[in-house]
Amino acid sequence: MANASGLFSPTLPSLKKRVYPSIGLYRSDLSKRVFCSSTIELGSGVSPSESRIPKLVSKGCKLVGCGSAVPKLQVSNDDISKLVDTSDEWISVRTGIRNRRILSGQESLTDLAVEAAKKALLMAETDPADLDLILLCTSTPEDLFGGAPQIQKALGCKKNPLAFDITAACSGFILGLVTAASYIRGSGFKNVLVVGADSLSRFVDWNDRGTCILFGDAAGAVLVQSCSSDDDGLLSFDLHSDGEGQRNLNASIKQTEVDNGSALNFPPRQSSYSCIQMNGKEVFRFAVRCVPQSIEAALGKAGLTSSNIDWLLLHQANQRIIDGVATRLQIPQERVISNLANYGNTSAASIPLALDEAVRSGKVKPGQTIAASGFGAGLTWGSAIVRWG
Repeated sequence: MANASGLFSPTLPSLKKRVYPSIGLYRSDLSKRVFCSSTIELGSGVSPSESRIPKLVSKGCKLVGCGSAVPKLQVSNDDISKLVDTSDEWISVRTGIRNRRILSGQESLTDLAVEAAKKALLMAETDPADLDLILLCTSTPEDLFGGAPQIQKALGCKKNPLAFDITAACSGFILGLVTAASYIRGSGFKNVLVVGADSLSRFVDWNDRGTCILFGDAAGAVLVQSCSSDDDGLLSFDLHSDGEGQRNLNASIKQTEVDNGSALNFPPRQSSYSCIQMNGKEVFRFAVRCVPQSIEAALGKAGLTSSNIDWLLLHQANQRIIDGVATRLQIPQERVISNLANYGNTSAASIPLALDEAVRSGKVKPGQTIAASGFGAGLTWGSAIVRWG
């Protein structure tokens, strides 16, 4: 199991003597904060043995624009019931889902990602030429080598900013936010576009009642922008992974059964990925146990409690999971953001899609605090406490 956590702070006064501590995350016993270490300037009265305090980061980052896009084709529970033995009532009672959007015809995931990105940039009043980094959080890229550079191309970014993919399934967007903050705080980047986009419908067995009812396609985007530490909008985060849980949710590689006639099994057989395999009961238990713990940990690092947040925004996987986490955290339903009924589980797109709708409807207002959490295949899960605007 691996985990990471973070809380950011302002700069220390500059000192003189230069030492080089190892790079990593450190927790100060005095301040209870986690800092990124780097070269530290020390005064002549400080010995190397006392030089383990890391440099504090002065930059903050804030979420200043959002956007989303969904396919045109809407598939209802009644439509699904024509494929497998199910019904609208059976699906909605167990999942909270009534409709989902599915890519079809000439639509592509890249098109959705670009549309969501353009909307986020427009809201933020930021030109694509000013982007320093584009992060595409997806497990279903339309190119094996990644799709982020195609978003860069479509946006017309003239300075060739770095663009790459993050693969962490339904936790991808939360990891994207933390990655964006790291580049802003540690590398001096000013504008980072984080896009969550997935088309899991392409990896669904439409004869499997346990999975085909759940998934839809979508894209959502947020522009993360540098700011002063006083205006910081990413207050804390908590991230984890556990490869032991992979057996309960995966879409593993598979090989063709055609014999190539070689005892050495060379040339290799052509490979593809299986349809999504999921043990729904185990994934449910994992989510209702680990997600509240992660959110509580992130809140603790920010010096907050659940009563201090304005909104709870979870990955939109199952309404019973959302309700269970809200109950555990004692957050009333009127402070929970959910659009699961209309779109189903859109993986890395679900959090930015729901956020965009909440912002544009006037539900989420500038200055409000959101506890967001993603969880899914890997298994991975993580939470971030953010301030909108």
